[in-house]
Amino acid sequence: MHSSCSLMALAATFSTTLAAFQGFNYGSTFNNGAAKVQSDFEAEFKTAQGLVGAPGGGFTSARLYTTVQAGTSNQPIAAIPAAIATKTSLLLGIWCSAGDGIVDNELAALRSAITKYGADFGSLVAGISVGSEDLYRNSPTGILNKENPGKDPADIVRYIKLVRDAIAGTPLANAPVGHVDTWTAWVNGSNQAVIDASDWLGVDAYPYFQDTQTNTIENSKDLFNAAFDATKAAAGGKPVWVTETGYPVSGKTVGLAVPSLQNAKTYWDQVGCPLFGSTNIWWYTLQDAAPATPNPSFGIIGSSLTTTPLYDISCNNVNPPPPSSTSASSSSSSTPSSSSSQVSSSSTKEPAGSITSSGPSSSLVSSTLPTTLVTDTTVVQPTPTGNVVSGSGSGSNGGVTTTGTSSPSAATGTHPNGGAVASGSMSAAFAAVMVAILVL
Repeated sequence: MHSSCSLMALAATFSTTLAAFQGFNYGSTFNNGAAKVQSDFEAEFKTAQGLVGAPGGGFTSARLYTTVQAGTSNQPIAAIPAAIATKTSLLLGIWCSAGDGIVDNELAALRSAITKYGADFGSLVAGISVGSEDLYRNSPTGILNKENPGKDPADIVRYIKLVRDAIAGTPLANAPVGHVDTWTAWVNGSNQAVIDASDWLGVDAYPYFQDTQTNTIENSKDLFNAAFDATKAAAGGKPVWVTETGYPVSGKTVGLAVPSLQNAKTYWDQVGCPLFGSTNIWWYTLQDAAPATPNPSFGIIGSSLTTTPLYDISCNNVNPPPPSSTSASSSSSSTPSSSSSQVSSSSTKEPAGSITSSGPSSSLVSSTLPTTLVTDTTVVQPTPTGNVVSGSGSGSNGGVTTTGTSSPSAATGTHPNGGAVASGSMSAAFAAVMVAILVL
């Protein structure tokens, strides 16, 4: 009885003292495909917690793309005991695009972890993400860019029910269950069933990849805010979590977006600082250059674990943001002109073949939100105003290297611990958007 009361008190303290979950995305492997073990995750989590100048209460949460340990078929990922040891909260991930068999393995790993770690595990779960960018991958643009199989809304809804059934009556019973995707997926009316089935929506957004717009660093804040606002408008009052965003410190120029330490810091200050401490957010990323440095590289630290970031992350002396991005700027770059979808690219994401943790692999290229928003083949009347273009991605599991596109997690549809190579192109996605507009 005493033990039970203590656990309840600990859980209550954890939930009331944390204004918002704040952390990074973590893959199950290094970018050479080597599986991370518990000590690796512990070292990463401790580094994140000790970052010099960390704002908003520090980075004490971790988003995972899979619940399966790399190199196994259905064993719980070593990040779970590492999180318990370091008191790191977890946004669990269930990889869905690879099909029912993989989802069964994910559920087996989840059940095993619950049995093994019990209340210690349950008290640290911020939520469960059933899938990551699956709706985008299954869209005409995702298919055109060879993102590999995604999933229909009905499949994601079914998987959400399976997850709820798996956690019912367990220490994870109250964990909020949701889905992560791009803003173009969320504003597409054909995906409404997933919104209805979710407790929260996760949005991945990367202005860096939006080369069909004026994606200078000066305009990146407006592009991000427009995507975030559009997702919130589609959410119907449900919480919207920022599950991936970031800006590269090095790498190739995409459109007018130039990777650099200064631009990465500017993006951190203008996009991250207003959200830290008040919005659930998992930044992309703590480290993606281990052992090799990808192109582009989004890590706020380099190839060696260190608590000293590559640039000042304190949010000190940062000018307060404008009231809302919904008041579109007068520049052409902030006025959406067409809707596009997401394009995959860059380097790493979770399950999808084997994705390295070197960078995002899927992102939006849409340019605007006109009176009528065209999303893939569905026409919907938008509620939001302002610029709604944003990229997205997530990268972290195996060792997928994507090229010519823009998204981390949407690299491929196979499992995160696999070894696929994804590729795509912004030009192809833009062409698809133009075709849709001309048809209409």
